[in-house]
Order: sequence, then C-alpha cells, then structure tokens
Amino acid sequence: MQFNKELDARGLNCPLPILKAKKALAEMITGEVLRVIATDPGSVRDFKAFSKQTGNELLSHIEVSNEFEYFLKRK
Repeated sequence: MQFNKELDARGLNCPLPILKAKKALAEMITGEVLRVIATDPGSVRDFKAFSKQTGNELLSHIEVSNEFEYFLKRK
C-alpha cells in the first residue's frame, strides 16, 4: 500500500504508539496515509479505538513476525 509518511513505534508501549501517530497525523493533510510499525500487542485494540474516536480511517492492519503494521488515512 502506498503511504505518505512512516512512523516507527517499535519497542514503544501504550500509549506512546498512539500519541506519536496522533502527532504525525496532525502534521499531514486530509487524505494522506500514515504507515505505523509497532511491536506492542495492545496496539491492535488501541489503533481500532483511535480510528473510531478520531475519524481517521484505519485502512488496514497486519501482523508479521511479532510486528504490527497499520495504515491510517488522515481525515
């Protein structure tokens, strides 16, 4: 998937991946896509809730080798 910005949140635990994603999205324009890579298993639940609360669309999320990859579209 194509993305405009990438955030490496590996090694960070809740709530840091969400806080860093929120900051990164605030610096982007509507329609741009942020790719986030995290290692915190709780981030799956957190990013789903974050997407619902903020209106930023969670385009996809996958797990590969204990890493979680998220694509968020800026509202």
